Amino acid sequence: MEFKYVLTDYIEQAMALAVYEELEDGTFCGTIPPCWGVIAFGSTQPACKEELQSVLEEWIVVGLRLGDTLPVLEEIDLNFEVIGEPVESL
Repeated sequence: MEFKYVLTDYIEQAMALAVYEELEDGTFCGTIPPCWGVIAFGSTQPACKEELQSVLEEWIVVGLRLGDTLPVLEEIDLNFEVIGEPVESL
């Protein structure tokens, strides 16, 4: 049986949208346009890609924690409304 993890799929979809640019000094800059603020730098494109994925993962965690609205990627929607009981009812 194969398991699918929505967070892994989201990261894979986001990384497929990554854009890399070689800078004047020969290093690389990577961004993921739908994921505002996700940017990374590396001495090589593979190093930049690795750093970009790390930044993306942290961006997702912080965004979820703060209740930010994350972009929907390929119908993968990580946004949800927390519905809970008041603490007093527990």
